[in-house]
Amino acid sequence: MERQAVRRFDEGTLSVEQEDRLGTALTLLDERMDELCAQHGLRRSDLNLDLGPLGPLLADPGP
Repeated sequence: MERQAVRRFDEGTLSVEQEDRLGTALTLLDERMDELCAQHGLRRSDLNLDLGPLGPLLADPGP
């Protein structure tokens, strides 16, 4: 989802309002992921999947 958002931002296909809403949504999602990881004793890297020749699911899984 984040990659698609960055691509659309780079292409200039989002309005200013859409950019703001998207940025807020991604920030809230990131914060919630941190909360869930903490609640369940996980690290972001624990959520990453090796997709073989496609590479890892998450580009930067974090600590």
